[in-house]
Amino acid sequence: MGNFNGKIIGKIMVLNGRGNKINFAVYDIFCHAVEKMCARRHDEDKKSFTSGINKKIMAKAYIFPGQGSQFSGMGKDLYESSDLAKTMFEKANRVLGFTITDVMFSGTDEDLKQTKVTQPAIFLHSVILAAVSQHDFHPDMVAGHSLGEFSALVANKTLEFEDGLKLVAKRAFAMQKACEAVPSTMAAVLGMEDQKVEEICAGINGTVVAANYNCPGQLVISGETNAVNAACEALKAAGAKRALLLPVGGAFHSPLMAPAQKELEDAIHSTVFNKPVCPVYQNVSAKAVSDPEQIKTNLIAQLTAPVRWTQSVMQMTADGATQYIEVGPGKVLQGLVKKISPQAEVMSI
Repeated sequence: MGNFNGKIIGKIMVLNGRGNKINFAVYDIFCHAVEKMCARRHDEDKKSFTSGINKKIMAKAYIFPGQGSQFSGMGKDLYESSDLAKTMFEKANRVLGFTITDVMFSGTDEDLKQTKVTQPAIFLHSVILAAVSQHDFHPDMVAGHSLGEFSALVANKTLEFEDGLKLVAKRAFAMQKACEAVPSTMAAVLGMEDQKVEEICAGINGTVVAANYNCPGQLVISGETNAVNAACEALKAAGAKRALLLPVGGAFHSPLMAPAQKELEDAIHSTVFNKPVCPVYQNVSAKAVSDPEQIKTNLIAQLTAPVRWTQSVMQMTADGATQYIEVGPGKVLQGLVKKISPQAEVMSI
């Protein structure tokens, strides 16, 4: 197959349905058949065929960060350098009913921690950055960590900008109300296998569950304050390197978010979800999804279900992603991707 790159052939050899090497005799027959097929095609058709293979092997995944990535001054450079960004920020001020740009551009860290600010601020930074980079923004797939999934859904055209912002604002307030209902918190567990963490949490009295599968050896648990504290002690006794309480005021991605889930469900069902331009790998399933109704279902489930980030990156890599571009504040996701898929290329816009 003189017209095919040797590296591509090597890739094809291991990409059969079971992940095993193809028998060389069968493979030779395959190559000969493809050569004959290509000989019958026009040059343009052959170019399309080979570029299709390359696209599968060299896919770009755009990833969007979640809560915790905010910083004072975020988005100010975009506002000052792009008319499109300025227009979008001003529209956000009107939609939210307050001047979020003042807080984003010059507010303190404490200001940025306000419920009504944090989630919309990160969403705006990510979505507007993607919008002003539209000439270089060509995703084969997208994914977002927790809140970042909403940013991803605007970036791949599932949601309109204004609709996405309204849902994020609704989500923030609903989550805050749920947090106030029951004393709850989260903790990071380092240096223990996921299954072992799950088993220990299952044996604790009260509600405590795995909430964020961030990367191998790093899992966040979430639940009632007393249960999380008890789980931390049990995890350390069982060999976890560390089990650290996080400075959050609620049990995100746990059953304690059920009241917020109901509020968000009503808002999601009243919002138009379009057919995306590329699949989104959703937190709940860690699989590629393109059906708008299924995206809605998964987005609703996300509030009480764990963020399967490790599994999502593994699946995107298995589906051909070799380059991960983080869109938004910080570089947290790039670090996680390198721990999950060391061979991947990571960068930010």
